[in-house]
Amino acid sequence: MTQQFFTELHDNGVAEIVLNRPPVNALNAAGWYGLAKEIEAQGQKPEVRVIVIRAEGRGFCAGVDIKELASNDKLIVDVNAGNYATFKAVHLNKVPVIAAVHGFVLGGGIGICGAADIVIAADDASFGLPEVDRGAMGGAAHMQRMFGVQKTRYLFFTGEMIGATEAARLGAIERVVPRAELRDTALAIAAKIAAKSPAMIRIAKEALTGIEDGNLEDKYRWEQGFTLQAYMSPDSNETRQAFVEKRDATF
Repeated sequence: MTQQFFTELHDNGVAEIVLNRPPVNALNAAGWYGLAKEIEAQGQKPEVRVIVIRAEGRGFCAGVDIKELASNDKLIVDVNAGNYATFKAVHLNKVPVIAAVHGFVLGGGIGICGAADIVIAADDASFGLPEVDRGAMGGAAHMQRMFGVQKTRYLFFTGEMIGATEAARLGAIERVVPRAELRDTALAIAAKIAAKSPAMIRIAKEALTGIEDGNLEDKYRWEQGFTLQAYMSPDSNETRQAFVEKRDATF
């Protein structure tokens, strides 16, 4: 199986995890499980002080592999579990996690960003949750952590995208930079954090996570229950088949 991501560990304690599954970095069930394990494993290493997650290719992440699910909808249970594990590995990691995103940030890409501590975006980045149009649920808990309640509902119900400049204006991301500067900017911020006391930063990460409003993992698990309900509907199957066949869904 082709590796869907790779990791580079820098001398200053920054672990760089790079999504690399062409053409759109839509990970399959095995990919999400593997990514979760890698993120968690890097955070457990005493020499790792910060994690940066970025991607190669046309966009950061298009979420799950819809074609895989269209061929076998029973895999939704594995995909759900892999997504949950990945976002939890980011959110509850022992070290700060920076998401450096470009192009499309969809579905699971939103989950990673919403779970991350800091998000840096290229000026070509756009964010969205087309879950309704894919016959699924999930991701709104993480999007709501970025955009707030009503903006999240608007984006979720309509399936519209929001650009990096507007996302920054709304406080969802730390900054917007030219695409060519994205990696260097993220690594520079990571280096600034990595230069501080690793013990103090790990304590700060746990403390800040503990004072958040509500439990992100519980909220996302609640949503995932509705994904299973959605998949029992014929409309859900129609949305996936329409996506694979590149046509409009008919209800």
